[in-house]
Amino acid sequence: MSMSTTTEPAARVYRLSAADRCDSCGAQAYIAAEVNGSELLFCAHHGRKYEEKLRAVATTWHDETSRLTEALLAND
Repeated sequence: MSMSTTTEPAARVYRLSAADRCDSCGAQAYIAAEVNGSELLFCAHHGRKYEEKLRAVATTWHDETSRLTEALLAND
């Protein structure tokens, strides 16, 4: 007797939620950077705009911008 099991892919757990807003424009944040002990949140646009300068001084960089393309692919 053979048993087969189907495993569902694990649901992704994201750190940033719709309540997290970009410090520059107020849009939904997808990037979080820690600089001098403070967390800065940015939308994809502003995160990319300031990425080079921020990465030079940030102690952490958390990027969830892949969620934008995942949402687009899910709607196809």
